[in-house]
Amino acid sequence: MTSPADARFSWTERRVLITGGSGFIGTNAVRHFVAAGSDVCNLDLVPPRDTRQREQWVGCDIRQRQNLLDEVIRFGPDTVVHLAARTDLLERRDPHGYAANTHGVRNLLAALRAAGTVRRLIVASSRMVCRIGYVPGAEDDYCPPNLYGESKVETERLVREDDPPFEWIIVRPTSIWGPWFGVPYRNFFDAIARGVYRHPGSADPAKSFGFVGNFVYQLECLGAKPCDELMGRTIYQCDYPPLRLRTWADMIRQEMELPPIRSAPQGLLRVAAVIGDAIEVVAPGRAPLTSFRLNNLLTNMVYPTEPLERTCGALPHTLPEGVKSTVAWMRRS
Repeated sequence: MTSPADARFSWTERRVLITGGSGFIGTNAVRHFVAAGSDVCNLDLVPPRDTRQREQWVGCDIRQRQNLLDEVIRFGPDTVVHLAARTDLLERRDPHGYAANTHGVRNLLAALRAAGTVRRLIVASSRMVCRIGYVPGAEDDYCPPNLYGESKVETERLVREDDPPFEWIIVRPTSIWGPWFGVPYRNFFDAIARGVYRHPGSADPAKSFGFVGNFVYQLECLGAKPCDELMGRTIYQCDYPPLRLRTWADMIRQEMELPPIRSAPQGLLRVAAVIGDAIEVVAPGRAPLTSFRLNNLLTNMVYPTEPLERTCGALPHTLPEGVKSTVAWMRRS
């Protein structure tokens, strides 16, 4: 029998607004919440990656204030998952290139206030508000390594300053992977599939990565469960415990039924990364390896997950299950 608390947080007949639902995480989130019985609206500038989700899609640019306001009021959501953002790292000079992450957030907050129907808002920031290796001393302690990170710092500041009149939480996705993904972790899987990936010497860093199936399950928990300790807070969102890079790569290789992965001296990889840095100057986004990516690869990246674990409990997918699901999707696609 369903308790009153369970009924209150049932996803059946809930109205869930997902901004950026045509992207990687958004595609998985739309699928998850539709399957849970919710009425889902995906507001995104571009059509869905999964053509089966056309029914949920409404073309909308969150940088266009009036258009966004009209669509939010029309749908009248009770739960909002804000994923819409520019997420690439290609902008080097113009911070306004990431207006979706700043002006768009300001527009969304105004629209949700005007709608007057929202009970809970989940805002996706990024772990890149701090460079890898930097341990923040507080939720508003930042050390962004690039313009994208700076724009996500502004995302967080705008939400805190607005302090919406409904429950809200800011999540920092770490490195999420799985079906429908793209750069950079699709590249990692593809490199293993092509036999060009090399383990970086004896390095085997710990990584707080996240399988997207677990990620959308966590969104469900954060959007529905009573979790007073998290409201008005900023938390990292990923799998727990951290995985080991070498173990993960070997697991992918085994699922693809490929020979063992060889290693390469870190010195050789650093030379390749410097060459990649030069390529990036003339052809941004085209280099297979850069110093930035190599540093990310070699550095431990472990984030605190205790508040998330207390709310969400055990995750539905193990690491081997996530790898199996992802490789199967790659084969189909």
